[in-house]
Amino acid sequence: MNATAPRETIVEVRGLRSQFGEQVVHDNLDLDVYRGEILGVVGGSGTGKSVLLRTILGLRRPDAGSVKLFSENLHDLPERQRVAIESRCGVLFQNGALFSSLTVSENVRVPLMEHTTLSLHDALRVAALKIALADLTPDVRHKYPSELSGGMVKRAGLARALALDPDIVFLDEPTSGLDPIAAASFDQLIRTLRDALGLTVFMITHDLDSLHAICDRVAVLAHKRVIVADSLDKVESFDDPWIRDYFHGPRGRAAEAIHAIA
Repeated sequence: MNATAPRETIVEVRGLRSQFGEQVVHDNLDLDVYRGEILGVVGGSGTGKSVLLRTILGLRRPDAGSVKLFSENLHDLPERQRVAIESRCGVLFQNGALFSSLTVSENVRVPLMEHTTLSLHDALRVAALKIALADLTPDVRHKYPSELSGGMVKRAGLARALALDPDIVFLDEPTSGLDPIAAASFDQLIRTLRDALGLTVFMITHDLDSLHAICDRVAVLAHKRVIVADSLDKVESFDDPWIRDYFHGPRGRAAEAIHAIA
């Protein structure tokens, strides 16, 4: 990315408060996501990473503060405009969230049939293209999720997330459960798609290798807010106990050493 170019804000979170009964998950949380970047979002268990994702997507109303997606507050929009904004977003949930009774092709066609007027013939062609973009072979189109490996499920979920040509893709722990080779391959796929399609990527992850390999910036959730959002080297030098434990512990040092060699 060109650091000198003006950055267009795709997601703008200001003063967010997320509360469940007496439990406050987020308090005065601010975050920006810029067009074309891969943003890695990290934080300890219970810091509300998935709650933040759902709030940005409009699936949960903030208890205080504001969330804008493409400069719009989804909760203020009439349904038609809201759906139009939502269709510019692709989402890959942690377990793929594929419909088990549908083939991969049918899964990818679900958003196409719901949000477009494509004929079945054209929808089949688009689905085949998205499956190929996710680096899956043509024969996978006719398989059911139960017939796929974990890595293939993730890629099929990604193909569905790409179905409507989104501007931004939200990934929830995309490499969770994958072996190191499959995880590295998925990381490379995400970077390739970002570069080829001009995607913006919001990625919740705990994978230190992913942070080193593909993220332009890293946002750290701690103390009920984003305590730092910057390049990885600046985040690693930020003075906070959780950051020290996470980035400078044995796993963090190993990941840093591997990518320094690469």
